[in-house]
Amino acid sequence: MQKILSGMTKTMNAVKPPRITALRDLHDAETGPFSILIGTILSARTKDEATTKAVKKLFSIYKNPKQLSKARVKDVEKIIKSIGFFHVKSKRIIEVAEIIDKKYKGKVPEDLDTLVQLPGVGRKTANCVLVYAFEKPAIPVDIHVHRISNRLGLVETKNPEETEQELMKKIPKKFWIDINDTFVMYGQNICKPISPMCDVCKIKKDCKFYKSKNVS
Repeated sequence: MQKILSGMTKTMNAVKPPRITALRDLHDAETGPFSILIGTILSARTKDEATTKAVKKLFSIYKNPKQLSKARVKDVEKIIKSIGFFHVKSKRIIEVAEIIDKKYKGKVPEDLDTLVQLPGVGRKTANCVLVYAFEKPAIPVDIHVHRISNRLGLVETKNPEETEQELMKKIPKKFWIDINDTFVMYGQNICKPISPMCDVCKIKKDCKFYKSKNVS
């Protein structure tokens, strides 16, 4: 796995330096894990740039779970209207903020089982919180991680949930924290869904997808 992660980083640096991922950019000393939790919920089906802008604006007004829990839905909608499904997400994050404030005394839980009990928080979101907020080993699997893992031949799975389980079995835990960050940037910049940049990829010799395309 070290060879794969290193090869991806070298490829991106050679093509264009990879920008910081949205969730990494959202980690704030003042808002901490809560900004990561809310940011991950808001990021679904939304571009990184829109997510970062909306979350930073949101937290410039509502500094903590208690303040957000008391916000009016219409006010939150105005702030995050640039992201996808902002009507639903506005209600969702206020609801989550209220639970964090009242049930967990303003602190975001640090374990997967508790996190997935929050409204709108699935395994991917929970794993993102563990990785980006608490630096705990987990493998958040989004469309990029799922696609690249299958293209490389690391797994043969049909959905992100299966991919997560297979990667956890096959990849040493010491690499888990770096997988999402690196794979997402690689999926956005190099190994795209359509027309992947195989010509510049420094790990193509180990890629099942590339080999299948170049069978003589």
